[in-house]
Amino acid sequence: MAPVSIIVFPAIDLKGGQVVRLAEGDMDRATVYGDDPAAQALLFAQAGAQHLHVVDLDGSFVGKAVNGAAVESIVSAFPGHVQLGGGIRNREAVERWFDLGVSRIVIGTAALKDPEFVKAAARDFPGGIVVAVDARDGFVATEGWAEKSDMEVIDLARRFEDAGVASLLFTDVGRDGMLKGCNIDATVSLARACSIPVIASGGVAGISDIRILSLHAQDGIEGVITGRALYDGRLDLKAALAVAAAE
Repeated sequence: MAPVSIIVFPAIDLKGGQVVRLAEGDMDRATVYGDDPAAQALLFAQAGAQHLHVVDLDGSFVGKAVNGAAVESIVSAFPGHVQLGGGIRNREAVERWFDLGVSRIVIGTAALKDPEFVKAAARDFPGGIVVAVDARDGFVATEGWAEKSDMEVIDLARRFEDAGVASLLFTDVGRDGMLKGCNIDATVSLARACSIPVIASGGVAGISDIRILSLHAQDGIEGVITGRALYDGRLDLKAALAVAAAE
């Protein structure tokens, strides 16, 4: 079987128009890394990134776009593909972001609470919808991770098995922004348990996470999102992209 490369998605999380990273999804534990999101997007592009993962953190909590101007500046500046999540919970928002040049939309809370909307969007925008499966102790977290549901992660994933969803974005909330290392076992188990490709997220600590996830590309790992490790200098983006391509 031919080698499969995984995608490395540098992350830009937006809060109050600034580039931040949260610890365990806690808005009160935000570290600010810059106040020019478009400039940060360009830095990632210059390092070789062709994909970007952007989250409107404020939007995640209120259920609609809050950092729209910052997102638009990123889309205008970044020459590659922008994947956007955060408070996108209706058809109008989905259409608006695709019209503005976003490549893929990440939907989390609505995937649990309004699955038919997500399935319709996946059908009408082939390859454009990613379902966020955010896990806290094995159960799906919603509303910007502020609430924990009673649905298990695998049950949510299987709900969209034949819906035309491009990928599942799996985050272990307890590791996000903590540099503890990605929850590789849980991520690979999810990828093996369903037919939808899985993007790993939460806790990437360094190049070893990228290397191990790359070795599981054949299991259905499509990519990995990394934020704090890049901003703190623990992970070099050029090296990460090289490892992801080489493995």
